[in-house]
Amino acid sequence: MRLLLRGGPMAIEEVKVKMKELNEHIVCCLCAGYFIDATTITECLHTFCKSCIVKYLQSSKYCPMCNTKIHETQPLLNLKLDRVMQDVVYKLVPGLQESEKRIREFYSRWVSIHPVVDTMGLPYSSFDHSRAHYYRYDEHVSLCLERQSSSKEKNKATLQQKYVRCSVRAQVRHLRRVLCHRLGLALQHVQILYGSEVLPDHMTMKQLWLSRWFGRPAPLLLHYSVKEKRR
Repeated sequence: MRLLLRGGPMAIEEVKVKMKELNEHIVCCLCAGYFIDATTITECLHTFCKSCIVKYLQSSKYCPMCNTKIHETQPLLNLKLDRVMQDVVYKLVPGLQESEKRIREFYSRWVSIHPVVDTMGLPYSSFDHSRAHYYRYDEHVSLCLERQSSSKEKNKATLQQKYVRCSVRAQVRHLRRVLCHRLGLALQHVQILYGSEVLPDHMTMKQLWLSRWFGRPAPLLLHYSVKEKRR
């Protein structure tokens, strides 16, 4: 890519910039693709694809990049379409806008020809939450939960089945509760760690995978520590 920099009334300087140097500024950290319908969180000014951040906020109220709380009850209110950023992405990435336009036209034609029909033979006019399973059709992640080896009592409070498969919307606090139930311990005695880092309870598996394990094979390796009970 080439940029023209004006150094004076008659001087024009041409500077070459590699796309890989710009990618980190125009790529969504949730899907690892270029921004589509770029949307910015007004609290911290981090930008994501609209569909990615809307789906992410269904299970979390914190920014996936900086953990800033977006809104206590309605985080979608603090999202704003960033048309300037989207225009920049379309101009920097050749063919992206045309490709996105063709995809949207294809799906609009497909839906008009093949309306979605439920088991009763009637097209869906709205989503019926009462008939839906909350986590059944979610994206899933595979985990391996290992006991931290620094503990003195290695044979006690050890999980027998260490492999877990759960929804990407599950949070660290959910894993802690499952561990406490299986190990028969109080919640304050168990911590979830990635390496030596204690993970916050509000972090989701999607955020954890993308920020710590992206590009590596499943399962995601986590450790848990058990605090010794005081006598």
